[in-house]
Amino acid sequence: MDDAPRTTWQALSHGRQYLRSAWPWRAAGYLAGSALTGIPVLLVLVLLATAGATLSIALVGIPLLALLGLAGIPAAAVERRRLRLVDDDPAPSPHRVPAEPGLLAWARLRYREQATWREFGHAVLHGFLLWWVDLAALAFFLGFPLVLLTAPLQLALGGGEARIGKLWLVTSYPEALALAVAGAVLLPALLYPLGSFAGARAALTRALLAPRERELRGLLAEVTRSRARLVDAFEAERRRIERDLHDGAQQRLVALTMTLGIARLDVPPGPLADQLAAAHDEAGKVLGELRELIHGIHPQVLTDYGLTGALADVAERSAVPVDTDLAAGLPRLPESVEAAAYFGVCEALANIGKHSGAARAAVTARHTGAALLIGVRDDGRGGADPAAGSGLTGLADRIAVLDGTLTITSPPGGPTVLSLEIPCPVSNP
Repeated sequence: MDDAPRTTWQALSHGRQYLRSAWPWRAAGYLAGSALTGIPVLLVLVLLATAGATLSIALVGIPLLALLGLAGIPAAAVERRRLRLVDDDPAPSPHRVPAEPGLLAWARLRYREQATWREFGHAVLHGFLLWWVDLAALAFFLGFPLVLLTAPLQLALGGGEARIGKLWLVTSYPEALALAVAGAVLLPALLYPLGSFAGARAALTRALLAPRERELRGLLAEVTRSRARLVDAFEAERRRIERDLHDGAQQRLVALTMTLGIARLDVPPGPLADQLAAAHDEAGKVLGELRELIHGIHPQVLTDYGLTGALADVAERSAVPVDTDLAAGLPRLPESVEAAAYFGVCEALANIGKHSGAARAAVTARHTGAALLIGVRDDGRGGADPAAGSGLTGLADRIAVLDGTLTITSPPGGPTVLSLEIPCPVSNP
């Protein structure tokens, strides 16, 4: 059901339904399990601290003290799992994934994270205090009424005399039955504060070990970094493919074309000469297509002359005449930014040539010191729709990976204006 409680506190708001549900016993199990984790945590902390401090004189204890700082990580992982007893919402780990493999990279990252020290603080608090408090609350809210309920049984086992809860001396069954009735009344009444205490205890644990806001910020930052790494890896792979094709397959095709051309000169007219001529022409076409493919993967002009030269080059090759206003001295920018801007302008000019019916277009580019601003404008019919499969959707996704924005203004009748803004520092003036 959609309104089913997901936490102990939510279950408490349902009134009497709380007593008929499993939440009181889940709360009791959560508090009872605190000792099962608190005692081992206490022993580990004491042993590591004692051994590390004792052996630090001989430098042997320094690794133990270093390990002490990481002792809260496994304890916190167990506590986040235990939260499921009183909170159905998952509590994922706030730790980031190391950018490099290996134990050293993992340890270096963990020591720098605030989450590691929050977990260590929780381990100290849990081992020295919290599990004692949890057991005391459990003994009062649940153990005390259960002891009263068993007063007649204790009297029978005690041979006519029993001290109930170390407080009341009972010598008759009417007294024992009165205490049992009191326990039966107190038990459901005390289950409510039991659930409240377990909910507060779980909230404290979540605040220290899985803070939602910090966790989301950390995960968002990690996603942003991973997207940036993917873009960089993608651009590096494009350049590697471009180099392999340029230095390998293209050179072989050039050699083949020259060989076929020389062979045509040495063969007298006839069927063989015609076949060589056809092969020579076909090799020339393949070479031209390969050069266009290489240029589309990663244009060499972008590497050699930067974004200014690459945009001027693509403007010259455009099917529609293009006026360029490229800021003088446009600095060298990160490769991923230059590539995204270049292919964005290529896609825009290709769409202008195919769909706009424009007679002329214009490209502007400048760097403000903090961001790259590019504009592409045409005098076509307008009405451009990025959702119509023009390639602009993929371009917007590519710009978004770099935290950039793409906006299109294209009223019916034109003009169409495409604007790119990519925040980026100056890589090389």
